[in-house]
Amino acid sequence: MTQPSTPATMLAVIVNYRTADLVIDCLESLVAEVAAVPGLSVCVVDNASNDGSDERIAAAIASNGWHGWATSIAAPTNGGFAAGNNVAIRPALASANPPDLCWLLNPDTRVQPGATAAILDFFTDHPAVGIAGTALVEEDGSPWHYAFRFHSVLSELERGARLGPVSRLLSHRAVLRPMGDRIQPVDWVSGASMIVRRGVFEMIGLMDERYFLYYEETDFCRRAARAGWPTCYLPQATVMHIAGQSTGLTGPRPALHRVPDYWFESRRRYFLRHHGRAYAALADAAWLAGHVGWRLRRWLFRRPDPDPPRLIRDFLRHSAVFPRAAGMRAARIF
Repeated sequence: MTQPSTPATMLAVIVNYRTADLVIDCLESLVAEVAAVPGLSVCVVDNASNDGSDERIAAAIASNGWHGWATSIAAPTNGGFAAGNNVAIRPALASANPPDLCWLLNPDTRVQPGATAAILDFFTDHPAVGIAGTALVEEDGSPWHYAFRFHSVLSELERGARLGPVSRLLSHRAVLRPMGDRIQPVDWVSGASMIVRRGVFEMIGLMDERYFLYYEETDFCRRAARAGWPTCYLPQATVMHIAGQSTGLTGPRPALHRVPDYWFESRRRYFLRHHGRAYAALADAAWLAGHVGWRLRRWLFRRPDPDPPRLIRDFLRHSAVFPRAAGMRAARIF
């Protein structure tokens, strides 16, 4: 490892929305990391939980003696994941001693021993890398070693079809990318545990706050790649992720509620921003064709419906295939 002239500093940011217990557990997992790596500090942003979360987190920091390395900020409004992270990152970058790295951590994560040192070593040894994502494990210790490819027309077809032969044929286009035990360049990594070099922010700006939740890290990694900053998967650093606890949309048994509008809006924004309306409409059509085929197979073979309610209707309301008014009319058919 190449030793830097001065130790690198890193700010970990945890955005909370009514998950105070999870945040406190995450902070507890960082105690040993801070002791081993003095350059690590933590900022918790409460996204206007209005349930006493900010007071509970501040009290935990004070009562446990964590105030030397952990702080909390109460955001005036809940602007979403990107906005919440920016509440902490913006003033940190503008300070007299800005951190070399910013580590985005979900509240439903637990940092495993040695992760911080592995991250700092990696960024010291790879100065051209702008973003990295750690390996993730589930609560029972099962590995979840994946990164992601950028979304495309073919990935949307594969995602909608859910058919073995199609998935095998398009495996090199599927968004979810299985990873091994070595460092590899990837398109994007999960925002549950994502580290960003300060130079990336200085070149492309902060995360786009127009994404309320989902696709913001995809957008950010794509913007970074276009500016010459690659993203890597870093299996030497491990974080436990209790998937879906902070959103309820992911995990092994996500609740079958309607997919919220912000998910569809984030997806729409991403495709329009990076590909334009024609490509976005084609991607929508690909997913819809695949999904209709899936629903026909499910009906023919009398399989239970695992999808959230009104999925096609909500998809059409936000689709780039139609202008907004036409999308609303098309959605009524379903």
